[in-house]
Amino acid sequence: MLKKDLQDICSKSLSENKATDVLVLDIKSISSFADFIILATASSNRHAKSLSEKLIESLKENNKNILSVEGKVDSGWILVDCGGVVVNIMKSDVRDFYDLEGLWGENTLLNNSNQ
Repeated sequence: MLKKDLQDICSKSLSENKATDVLVLDIKSISSFADFIILATASSNRHAKSLSEKLIESLKENNKNILSVEGKVDSGWILVDCGGVVVNIMKSDVRDFYDLEGLWGENTLLNNSNQ
């Protein structure tokens, strides 16, 4: 239940801060490093940075741990590792190139907010 709560906090923060195409992938049956992967699209590098900062702020407000934050602002991809939930914030072109949805498979898809 704690990881589901964590997943909800992350998804809500991303949606409230205008991330688009927010997807939650349930990978607990096929992965040992996390239960959920969240993918979100940012409109620019600056937007990706803002999304990650707001996400970290929301996690801290809810007393959730952050294991690490990876990626440079100009790379178009920022990863926030919360333990059971790994959040990938990507610009559209980077997300299309790496196609993490295709890598993990459609059977892991929990929701698609398409905001």
